[in-house]
Amino acid sequence: MKTLTEPTPQQIKAEKIYQAWGMTDDEYALISEKILHRLPNYTETGLYSVMWSEHCSYKNSKVVLRKFPTSGPQVLQGPGEGAGIVDIGDGQAVVFKAESHNHPSAVEPYEGAATGVGGIIRDIFSMGARPIACLDSLRFGELDKQRTKYLLEEIVAGIAGYGNCIGIPTVGGETSFDPCYEGNPLVNAMCVGLINHADIQKGQAKGVGNAIMYVGAKTGRDGIHGATFASEEFADEKATQRSAVQVGDPFMEKLLLEACLALILEHQDILVGIQDMGAAGLVSSSSEMASKAGSGVRLTLDDVPQRETGMTPYEIMLSESQERMLICVKKGHEAEVEELFAQYNLAAVTIGEVTDDGMYCLIQHGAVVANIPVDSLAEDAPEYVKEKREPARLAEFAALADFMPTVEDPKETLLTLLQQPTIASKQSIFETYDSQVRTNTVVGPGSDAAVLRVRGTNKALAMTTDCNGRYLYLNPEVGGQIAVAEAARNIVASGGQPLAITDCLNYGSPDKPEVFWELWHSAEGIAEACRTLNTPVISGNVSLYNETNGQAIYPTPMIGMVGLITDVKHITTQHFKNVGDTIIVVGTTHPDFNGSEIQKLQLGKIEGRLFDFDLAYEKEVQGKVLQAIQAGLITSAHDCAEGGLAVALAEATFENELGFNVTLALSKEELFAETQSRFVLSVAPEKVAATAEIFGELATVVGEVTGNQQMTIHYQEGTLHLSVTTAKRTWEEAIPCLMK
Repeated sequence: MKTLTEPTPQQIKAEKIYQAWGMTDDEYALISEKILHRLPNYTETGLYSVMWSEHCSYKNSKVVLRKFPTSGPQVLQGPGEGAGIVDIGDGQAVVFKAESHNHPSAVEPYEGAATGVGGIIRDIFSMGARPIACLDSLRFGELDKQRTKYLLEEIVAGIAGYGNCIGIPTVGGETSFDPCYEGNPLVNAMCVGLINHADIQKGQAKGVGNAIMYVGAKTGRDGIHGATFASEEFADEKATQRSAVQVGDPFMEKLLLEACLALILEHQDILVGIQDMGAAGLVSSSSEMASKAGSGVRLTLDDVPQRETGMTPYEIMLSESQERMLICVKKGHEAEVEELFAQYNLAAVTIGEVTDDGMYCLIQHGAVVANIPVDSLAEDAPEYVKEKREPARLAEFAALADFMPTVEDPKETLLTLLQQPTIASKQSIFETYDSQVRTNTVVGPGSDAAVLRVRGTNKALAMTTDCNGRYLYLNPEVGGQIAVAEAARNIVASGGQPLAITDCLNYGSPDKPEVFWELWHSAEGIAEACRTLNTPVISGNVSLYNETNGQAIYPTPMIGMVGLITDVKHITTQHFKNVGDTIIVVGTTHPDFNGSEIQKLQLGKIEGRLFDFDLAYEKEVQGKVLQAIQAGLITSAHDCAEGGLAVALAEATFENELGFNVTLALSKEELFAETQSRFVLSVAPEKVAATAEIFGELATVVGEVTGNQQMTIHYQEGTLHLSVTTAKRTWEEAIPCLMK
C-alpha cells in the first residue's frame, strides 16, 4: 500500500494549504513568526487550525461573552469547565450545559443529533455529576418541504435513539418552525445532572510525571475537522462534509458514564483531572487540561487505541470519534484505573505524561511529530472585535406602522393558530422520547417546564429551553431580554425559583457586520435580563456561520434555564384541574402584534418595531406568581407566549378537557396579542381573596373553569364559543397531518 506523503512546511506556506482549514494568512504568520519562529509542520498546522477555530477558541465571540454576568452566591462553577454548577442546598448542586450540533445535523441528521446528545451528556459526567435529564431546542424550516420533514423525522429519531438507549430521560424542550432555518436547522441539546459538592471535578492535568490516560472507544477517522466544519457556512455548490460528522454508540457511552462516575466517586485520591474529548478530540482535551494547570504534556501516539490502520498524527489528534474521555491520574496508579475500566469492558490506556516545560509534545514511531507551547493552542488564539453595523432592515421596520391583524371570526383565527406548527402539539415528537426512565420525572414534556424530583429530599428541579428568534430579528437587544424572561416565566409557572442559565448562541456569519451587531446587542439584552432576574450565565456555547447560500438564520440565542422548587408541594402545571376554580389573568394586554404568530400567519413574514418590554415589571410579576404558588394558593399556572391569551387559555384546557367561561376587556384582535409578562392562573374560589391581596392591581379575575367542555370568551365585540374537543383535535393533529 502506497502511503501518501504530507505536504512539507514550505509547501503549506507556499500553497496556503492552511486556508482550507479556516486559518487566515495573518493567523498563520502569527504562528510561524511570533510563536514558533519557524514554519509549523502539517500536524502542527492542523492542531492550530482546530484549536483556533471559532468552535474551540471563541475568537470572534469572546469579546461578546464577557458581557455576561457569570457569578453569584449560588454559582459553584461558572464558564470554563465542562459544565456549570449551581448550589441547591444540603451539600448538593445541579450541573448543566447546552451545546449546539447544527452543522452535523444538517448533513447527517440522525447521527448529528445523536452525537450532540452524547457529547453534552459527557460534559455533565466529566464534572462528576450523574446526568438526570436531557432537553432539546429544535428549529426547522416550514413543514411544506420534503427535506424539512425528513430532517425533523431523523433528528428526532437521533435524539430519541441516543437518550433512550443510554437511559437518560428526555423531559422537555421546544420546537419552532420558520423559513430562515430551512437550509440550516438548529439542534441544541441540554443535559442536567446532580452532584454532591465533595465530588466536583476539574479538567486539568498537573503534577509532573502523572499519567495521561485515554478511556473509552477507539479512535477512527470520523469527525476530523468537525470543529472547523462547525465554523463555516453552507453553500449548495460545496460538497457536504459527511466525514466531519461522527457516529455515536449510546451503549458504549452508558458503560463509559458508569466507569467514570465509579472512578470519580471511589478513587478520588488518585484522580487529578478528567475531560470529555469533544470538539477537536484529543488535541483540545489534552491541551486544555495542561494549559489550565500551567503544565506541559508529552503524548505517545502509538499508544492511542486506534480502530483504523495507518492513521497519521494529524488524523489521530483531530478525530472526533465519540465516547472517549481523557483522564489524568497520579503516577503509579495506572493499573488501578485499567482494572476499574476493565470491569466495564472498556480500555484504559496510558498515552502520555504531564511535564513541567509548558510544551505540547507529540511522539510517533520514536520521532517528535509536534512540539509547540501548550498555551499557544489553548489560550493564545487571536481575539477579534468584528466590525458591527445596524442591519438596514431595522430602520425600515421602525418606519412601518404597527401591524394590526384582520380578525373576522376569532373562533376560526384561534383554530388556525392552534394548527401552526410552532404552537401545535409536539406530542408526535416527544412521544418518541422516554421521559420517565429513572422514575424521577414529575412533570414531563407538554407543560411550561419539566420537573424532576431530587431523590432523598423534598426538593425538585424545574428546567426549560426557550427563545423566540422572531423577536430578536425585530430587536436583538429587547428580544434577548425576552428570551431570558420567557425561560424564567416557564420556571416560575412550574413553582421554581430561577437559578441560572446556559445558552446556545446561534447566529449567522460574524464576518458580516450586521450579524455581529445582532450578536453584540442581543448579548447586552441577555446580560441585562440575567442581572435583573439574578440568573447568571454558567455555561453554554456559540454557534456561528449558520447560513445557507448567504442567508443567515434569525439571531437565535437559545436559553436553557434550571430552577429550584424548594418543596414538591409547590410543583405546578399549566392545566386547569377543578370545575368551579376562578381564572385570573396576571399582567396587562396591549395591541402587540409585530413579531407575533398571527403576523406570520397573515403576512407570511415578520416585520415592524418590536413592542415595548419592561424588565422591572416582568420581575415583579414573576415574583408575585412564585409567592402565590409557594403560599399554596395556585392550582394551575401557564405563561402567555406565542399566539397570545386565547391560545394560553385553550392550552390550559387540553389535558383534563375542562372548559372555561371568561370575560376579557379586549378587542377580538387583542385576544392574539403577544404582550409579555402575562400568566393565566386558576385558583380555588376560597383562595381568591388571599391571591388578590398578593397581586393587587397586577391581576384580574376573568372567569371560571367549567365542566361543559366549552371554551367561552366574551370580548368587546362579541362572544367566542368553541368546543374543547374540536380545539384539542385540531391542535393535536396539525403536525402529524403536515408530516404525511
